[in-house]
Amino acid sequence: MLDGIRVLDLSSVGPAARASRWLADYGARVTKVKPKDPTKQITPPFYAYSAHRGMDEATFDLPADAAAFLDLAAHADVVIESFRPGVVDRLGVGYDAVRDRNPRVVYCSTTGYGQTGPWSQWAGHDLNYLGVGGYLHTSGPANGVPGLTLADSAGGGMHAVMSILAALVQRASTNEGAYLDVSVADGMLALMALNVDEYLAVGIEPGPGHGLLTGRFACYATYECSDGKWLTVAAIEPRFWENVCTALDLEKWIPHQTDDAVQDDVRADMAATFRTKTRDEWVAEMGAANTCVAPVLTIPEVVDNEQYIARGAIVDAPAGGFRQVAKVLAGQ
Repeated sequence: MLDGIRVLDLSSVGPAARASRWLADYGARVTKVKPKDPTKQITPPFYAYSAHRGMDEATFDLPADAAAFLDLAAHADVVIESFRPGVVDRLGVGYDAVRDRNPRVVYCSTTGYGQTGPWSQWAGHDLNYLGVGGYLHTSGPANGVPGLTLADSAGGGMHAVMSILAALVQRASTNEGAYLDVSVADGMLALMALNVDEYLAVGIEPGPGHGLLTGRFACYATYECSDGKWLTVAAIEPRFWENVCTALDLEKWIPHQTDDAVQDDVRADMAATFRTKTRDEWVAEMGAANTCVAPVLTIPEVVDNEQYIARGAIVDAPAGGFRQVAKVLAGQ
């Protein structure tokens, strides 16, 4: 279906990597762009990305090799990246640089919270976006971690694929490329549209549901705070885990992130510490501090959330209507 479409993928894991996986499965020729220094490359598990089955590989040392990358991008249909906002520009391979060489390129930036808004530089993972989008509240945060990366897959990867395909369709008639700002959190909001629409239309707040799987490790779990509200911790990478432990004065657990024998003790210490402050106090302290900590928001809180408001995801309807979700899966 996508025979003849050439994709350059600068991502390693997460939603962007899933998007390139699906594009390849649809027939696109995908080239995985990897750093020459193997220590900078996260090797994804085979079961998640099919070991980059059917893809080409190219290595670049950016920004030193930016000119060589742009030579390759001059012949690409799609470029996908998943760095934090501003990084690709510093590396010399941002949208403007690629577009100067290739005006027809579809350039997709896939991030957790998008290119704009007060949370755009926050670190995060799937569990954080499930909390911010209202999903964990409706399913019950006490039930723990879902058994699949719903936000990364549907809110991020599928969101990116749909945006890319729409841009390619548009290009066929206009001969112009596009820049796509794909946010996993925005995609998660789209998946929660039934719950959000119900609240916005009739004022009924969807409550917790049933039985999700419990997280195995304390570093990827939900915790109750002193005000009875919850937050998510998704500190998968050791550097984020170290930041969490330091912020909680629990440095003793830094070396034991994945030690099965002590997980109950680690979780108990973290739970006790999180219960000493309110959810919003912890989020204010840890949210922007590279901890992968974010709040579990109720649907009313989602509607009034500063990040979604800043990104135009919630808008006021014309007179006589009601506020509603906007900019759903509309990567700009």
